[in-house]
Amino acid sequence: MIKNLIFDFGKVLVDYDFDAFFRKYIPDTERCQAFIPVLYNEEVQQLLDREERPFETIIKELINKNRKFEREIRIFNDHYTEIVTNEVEGMEELLTQLKAEGYKLYGLTNWCSKVHQTMAQFDIFKLLDGSIISSDEKVLKPEPAIYQRLFDRFNLKPEECIFTDDRPLNIEGSRRMGMDGIVFKNARQYERELRELLEIRL
Repeated sequence: MIKNLIFDFGKVLVDYDFDAFFRKYIPDTERCQAFIPVLYNEEVQQLLDREERPFETIIKELINKNRKFEREIRIFNDHYTEIVTNEVEGMEELLTQLKAEGYKLYGLTNWCSKVHQTMAQFDIFKLLDGSIISSDEKVLKPEPAIYQRLFDRFNLKPEECIFTDDRPLNIEGSRRMGMDGIVFKNARQYERELRELLEIRL
């Protein structure tokens, strides 16, 4: 029987828009397009999400490697919370309903330590019974260790959990650990697939 529902944060509970954020602060379109890949790439995002060194140290290292974009990198650091734009439509209402039905709700996210500021901004996070955040743990999805920490921290059995994430790779990782999953597209699709799984797993 399923007792616990696990949620990624970005593009599942809250939405973000790097492009809109930088267009706001960098009106020069050509410069903006040149800068975004400097920051928004897999290597840098993993550095920030794992945060083996303090966030501020990583930012200083990025500036040292990209002096011509120092201003833009500092804007990213100083205005970080503006990147997250809103809650994903329909998800706060759905989580409220699921909680009322008796399910425990948990977060499992790859995110830098500034996520704690984001969590303070949006009421949806108050519905969670606990969270595992990559920058706190120094491990990332889909590494097995981060799923195991979720199970151990909150005393969860993987077969009693369903995880949702917008990245199929992270769902594959959860399934390898014995936790079923749903690739998230929107609240309606998630609820439909969730109800189907719950029916099967009664």
